[in-house]
Amino acid sequence: MSLPFRCKFFSLTETPEDYTIIVDEEGFKELPQSEHISVADATWLALNVVSGGGNASNSQPIGVTKIAKSVIAPLADHNISVFMLSTYQTDFILVRERDLPMVMHTLSSEFTLLRVVNGETVAAHDLGVSNGFVKPKLVPRPIIHPLSSPSNMFCVTSLDPDTLPSVATLLMDVMFYSGGPKEPAASNEDSSHIRFFSFSLIEGYISLVMDEQTTQRLFPNNVLFTSASGELWKMVRIGGQPLGF
Repeated sequence: MSLPFRCKFFSLTETPEDYTIIVDEEGFKELPQSEHISVADATWLALNVVSGGGNASNSQPIGVTKIAKSVIAPLADHNISVFMLSTYQTDFILVRERDLPMVMHTLSSEFTLLRVVNGETVAAHDLGVSNGFVKPKLVPRPIIHPLSSPSNMFCVTSLDPDTLPSVATLLMDVMFYSGGPKEPAASNEDSSHIRFFSFSLIEGYISLVMDEQTTQRLFPNNVLFTSASGELWKMVRIGGQPLGF
C-alpha cells in the first residue's frame, strides 16, 4: 500500500452509502481526474485543540467531549459549519477557509490561537481577525435529526507505520472488498448491524476504526494498538440522509 509521499493528511472512511476521502492540498493534486469523484466546493482548514501550552507534539488531546462543548457549540452559535474528524491520537475540527476570520474571532476569547509556519508554532494573532467583527445573534436550532445505533461494537486502534507494508493487502481487502456494491441509503434502515471502516494517516500517525468482528477475524495478534482498557465503542448515526455543511 502506498500513498503520495508529499501527502501529510489522508483519511478514508467507508459507510454503507459511500466512501469519504479527506486529503491535503498536495495529496489532492495526486488524485486522478474522474467523473466518479465528487469534490466539495469549499477548502477546509484543520483545527487541532490541545492542552499544555500549544505544542501539539508534546500535548495531550483534551478529548472530543470537551472539544464539542468548548469549540463546536460556539461556532454553531455563530452559524459556522464544521467537519469533525476523530483519530486514535487526537481530534480535528475542519472549518471552511472562508470562515476562518469569524472562527478566529469567535474562539480568541477562550483559546490561545497558534499556527504552524515552517514547522514552528507561532502566535496567530497577526492575522488581523480579532477585531472589527459584529457578533451575530445566536442561531436557533429547531432541526432535530433522527438517531440510530447499530448493534455491533467498534474498535479504535492504531498501527505502527513500519508494519504497514506487511498488512497492506489486508487493509485493501477491508477498504474495498468488505461487501457488495453500495446500496442506496433508503435500503439501509435496519440499524442492527453496519459496515464501517476508517483509515487515517496524518503526519505519520495511523488511526483505524472498524467493526470488532473485522478486527478479530482478519488482523494478526499484536499488530494493532488499542487502549489499555481494550474498550469498545458504540456508534450513533445522526440523520438518515447527508446533513450538509
